[in-house]
Amino acid sequence: MTVALTANAPATFEIKSANLPLVALLLKSTDLAVLACELQARYGDVPDFFDQDALMIDLSPLQSAGGAAGAGPVDFPALISLLGQFQLVPLCVKGGSPSHMVAALAAGLLPVPDAHLVPTRPVSKATPVNIPSPPVLTERVAVPSGALVIDKPLRSGQQVYARGRDLVVLAMVNAGAEVIADGHIHVYAPLRGKAMAGARGNTDARIFALLLEAELISIAGVYRTAETPLPEGIAGRPTQVLLIPGDGSGEGGDRLVMHAM
Repeated sequence: MTVALTANAPATFEIKSANLPLVALLLKSTDLAVLACELQARYGDVPDFFDQDALMIDLSPLQSAGGAAGAGPVDFPALISLLGQFQLVPLCVKGGSPSHMVAALAAGLLPVPDAHLVPTRPVSKATPVNIPSPPVLTERVAVPSGALVIDKPLRSGQQVYARGRDLVVLAMVNAGAEVIADGHIHVYAPLRGKAMAGARGNTDARIFALLLEAELISIAGVYRTAETPLPEGIAGRPTQVLLIPGDGSGEGGDRLVMHAM
């Protein structure tokens, strides 16, 4: 015999599954004073770079050999306050020692041991160039279609940020100016200022310039400054810049490469 039971649905709420994109902070040291200085240096000039973005704190680097020097206690209330100054909202934590996780839970962070970072895809057929270490912030990124187009020269002190899309500049980017995009950057004129593509972690982003004489170029936080001379055959020529992710073996980090066009 089949029995049909009457179902009573709540009138005031429903419970459903949801996905939340998170920024991930890979914490490599418990020295918050140094972290504050580096965050200010990287994001202080872009006050709206983060917009109350949800954040996961990944403590895994502290457990590795490279992070052993900073594997002491973490002042989570101070860390949460510091990140809030950059419009980041810490929600959860993973990868810490038992004492770290207890302290994180006491500070209101949720443990998410099964969370993982989005892996980068390797790029082939390019010659790597030595650059500094990769950044501490990564994010799952989907750059929508469309681009922000700038048709006037950018003077020293001016800054343009194409949030969530590509940036196309049709005039000169002078020294002291900054162009930033979550996607690609195209400069159909001399590029003499700073250019930061893939600003929110998009490792597939590229920089294209009709004439490359930049003070700084960066893709997904991996950067190269004018203190390092450009490779032979690149300076003053149409150039594209791309990122080759490291192989994860610890023997080689992410690297920028340049190709004359």
